[in-house]
Amino acid sequence: MKTDAAAARPVVSLGTIPALLVCLAAPAFFVLLLPWLGWTLLAAGIVAAAVLERRSVTASGPSLTRDLSLIAIGLVIVSLIELKAELDDAAMVRFTLALGGAVAVPYVISRFVYRDHAIRFPWRGGGRWSTFQWVWLAVVLVLGWLILPYYFITSGVYLNWPVVDTPNLIARLFVGVGAVGIWDELFFICTCFALLRRHFADAAANVLQAIVFVSFLWELGYQAWGPFLTIPFALLQGFIFLRTRSLAYVVTVHLLFDAVVFGVLVHAHNPGLLDAIFLVSP
Repeated sequence: MKTDAAAARPVVSLGTIPALLVCLAAPAFFVLLLPWLGWTLLAAGIVAAAVLERRSVTASGPSLTRDLSLIAIGLVIVSLIELKAELDDAAMVRFTLALGGAVAVPYVISRFVYRDHAIRFPWRGGGRWSTFQWVWLAVVLVLGWLILPYYFITSGVYLNWPVVDTPNLIARLFVGVGAVGIWDELFFICTCFALLRRHFADAAANVLQAIVFVSFLWELGYQAWGPFLTIPFALLQGFIFLRTRSLAYVVTVHLLFDAVVFGVLVHAHNPGLLDAIFLVSP
């Protein structure tokens, strides 16, 4: 049964316009690769939110303008780097600073400038995992094993990742894939989704965060028909977080998925190495 606060959050309202403008900056930055358009959409969204709220921007309760500004700051920080997957030292430092900053800066501003607790990282959340949750982890592995090799190899998108043909490069890929997977949940779910849920119904907030999530994954390398996989994945991660209230669980789901991604990339770049594990070979 929904609480009064949840029932009061609209699916669509005038506030949807500025929120959509801010979220559409993500495909401008990461799909179209047009920074000027991304900046324009962010500015338009925040100004529109401020016009709608007027004096309530500085009120003690949740402010759409303030919350959208936090998402905008994160997007701008990420947009400062090229998201092409690379494994050299400079690239790993660049990713660490940009992605880390995109989570840390909005959190610090929310906590110490806006003085609210809009962004939280509920690691354990809803307590012990149910039997269904454990079964779902196994299902994720099986679905990943069935779908991801076909997607990466037949579409050729594995070429968007660098060749990994030495133990050092394979280790770097393992660290990189896992680190970005954890960051996805910290930014898209615990930051973007959480902020949007303060103003919109869960379903609407989930769709908005998925726009940002899928756009980032596109530039990262999940192209061709990748959105047919990444859109349901992003929506499902939001739904799972709502049901479990557990960052640990959504991170675990994501890391299991990424473990298969890692294996497929190693397999695709090293024909014959893992042929006995996967059904599709390069």
